Amino acid sequence: MMRINLLPHRAEKRRAKQIQFVALGVISVVLAGILVGAVQVAIDAKIAYQERRNAYLKQETAVLDKQIDEIKKLREQTQALLARKNVVEGLQSTRSDTVHLLDQMLRILPDGVYIKTLKQAGNQINMVGYAQSNSRISTLMRAIEDSPWLESPSLVEIHAVTTAGSRMGEFALGFNLTKPKVTAASPVSNTVPAKG
Repeated sequence: MMRINLLPHRAEKRRAKQIQFVALGVISVVLAGILVGAVQVAIDAKIAYQERRNAYLKQETAVLDKQIDEIKKLREQTQALLARKNVVEGLQSTRSDTVHLLDQMLRILPDGVYIKTLKQAGNQINMVGYAQSNSRISTLMRAIEDSPWLESPSLVEIHAVTTAGSRMGEFALGFNLTKPKVTAASPVSNTVPAKG
């Protein structure tokens, strides 16, 4: 006996395929939503992490900028202190120069020569004075050349004047203050020679 199926099997297959298509569509939409949500969460997490890093870097940059400013101030203070130190050392090294200058002037000044003014600018000395004769000025210039503390005398001008009823020569003289050279062959001795 033969069976004939009069049920609408094609319509049922079509309905089953439609249900399957709708189910797959819903599953696809749900999976796509989950995937998009996961990607969005991951991107948001990375953005938040990067923003935290940026904020941390800005904070550290501000701290470093403050430290750089402090370092600049310290360098400026160091430069100022070094400049002061150099000035003090310069004054310390030249503080006895005036004493040596006056001592040498007392030692080398010949009779008949009188000092009117004595000016010092660094190592350059300018002297204005009176002399009874030109030969006494020459004697003074030779004494300056022979002095261990003085050098390079140069006569600027000389002219005749009358002071205190006597005729004298007023002169202007320039020379340099220098340090004596100490050699190893001639050491400085503090011993007093014996009287014999």
